Amino acid sequence: MSRDIQLKERWEQLVNLLSNQFSQGEDLDLDAIIYLIGVQELGKVHRTYEKDEKLNLMHIAICRLLEPYGFYEFEFFDEDGWPHYKVKEELPALKAGEQSVLMKEAIVNYFIEREVID
Repeated sequence: MSRDIQLKERWEQLVNLLSNQFSQGEDLDLDAIIYLIGVQELGKVHRTYEKDEKLNLMHIAICRLLEPYGFYEFEFFDEDGWPHYKVKEELPALKAGEQSVLMKEAIVNYFIEREVID
């Protein structure tokens, strides 16, 4: 099975799984899944977040997702428990479609690592 087909199948499996758990009938999009990962990484799942906090959660998720690719490195948790990352390598200039594939691959790998999907 080609890598692209396998990624597409795993992505669809993951979207269905997360949408069934966290949505009322509509498929979650890429941004919603990134947000969920940010909440997971912060570890404070049972609270409401302000708009700026939601953006910070998405930033945490992106840093965590791209850490295995060498773009970010975890630095520390602040006094409020928020993780902080430093840039190790600048992201290459990617077209929108290429960014989407990279993020989907990173998300799929994140959930494989956590044994949510295989």
